[in-house]
Amino acid sequence: MPTKPKPLVLIVEDETELANVISEHLEAAGMQTQVCNRCALAMRFLKHNFANILLLDLTLPDQNGFSFLEDLKREDINIPTIFLTGNDSEISKVKGLELGADDYVTKPFSAPELVARIHAVLRRAEVAHDFNVTKNVKLTDAPFEFNTASVNPTSMEVTFPDGEIVNIGRKEIGILSYLHENPDTIITRKNLIHSVWGIHADIRSRSLDQYIVKIRDLFKRKEAPLDNLKTIHGIGYQYEPLVRSSD
Repeated sequence: MPTKPKPLVLIVEDETELANVISEHLEAAGMQTQVCNRCALAMRFLKHNFANILLLDLTLPDQNGFSFLEDLKREDINIPTIFLTGNDSEISKVKGLELGADDYVTKPFSAPELVARIHAVLRRAEVAHDFNVTKNVKLTDAPFEFNTASVNPTSMEVTFPDGEIVNIGRKEIGILSYLHENPDTIITRKNLIHSVWGIHADIRSRSLDQYIVKIRDLFKRKEAPLDNLKTIHGIGYQYEPLVRSSD
């Protein structure tokens, strides 16, 4: 039986001795660790590497943990996060701001407590990820209209006006959903890839174009050609929804 990969924990902590102690305990518990003593270094790491969870000190020399978490979200880097806090007032602030952190641990803390909290957050993140069809679509999302068809993320099906139901792939659903959510907008290939596959995905524009061709071919076969999905040469795509008759 193949062994389960070790989760990578990114530790952002400027107290070198504490960071090393945390790293040693987590690696002894079967995890991998990467230590950064500045937010800027952590940002650089996350832009080019994947980590399963972030341990984030709230008071760092170059930036506080709250604003760093906001910066990560602006960069579309979503990672389960546990705040490392130094006092009760910080805990109240964490609860009040509700920035999206998954948990917090107060210093000083025990190694078993930290390990247990990390495992709990990772379990919750894994369950949440199970509902993802693509980065931008979940199985629990409601059906939506796309031209004359109805797209159902839950069943991963498209229902056409003639009543035929066609199963389609995850990425096709993600692309249709993003186009549906961004009508009359010129969408760059890069933005579409990041939105459907994720910011760290190694997907080329040519691969995206092939998915668009598959979608066009499907609708054309069903006599519902996507003439209103325009290719903007050198940039990306623009979807102009059909104007519904008031009759």
